[in-house]
Amino acid sequence: MMRPKEILLKWVEYFNLYDYERLGELYAEDCINHQTPNGIVKGKENIKNMFKNEFEQFEMVCIVENIFEDGNVGMLEWKDPKGLRGCGFFWMENDKIVYQRGYWDKLSFMEQQAK
Repeated sequence: MMRPKEILLKWVEYFNLYDYERLGELYAEDCINHQTPNGIVKGKENIKNMFKNEFEQFEMVCIVENIFEDGNVGMLEWKDPKGLRGCGFFWMENDKIVYQRGYWDKLSFMEQQAK
């Protein structure tokens, strides 16, 4: 069994490579991804497509500030090179992400993308 921190390090690696296929493989089939500014995406394939669409539209980099774990939950505090900050909570079961909840400022993100 992998620790939540190990899974999150892989998540960050694949995210920064814009590798939505490998990123998607970190999720359980019936997982839920709730990015509070955007809403809920259900299911591994839909989450994979969400990442694909975002990577095609936006320039994104995840710089780890902190990774914490408590039991089967991993917490990621991140920033990007333009100063956006956020955090994500990842619930794991059987080495897969079953639920993710993310908090970040969508207005700041969109303003940065426009520059």
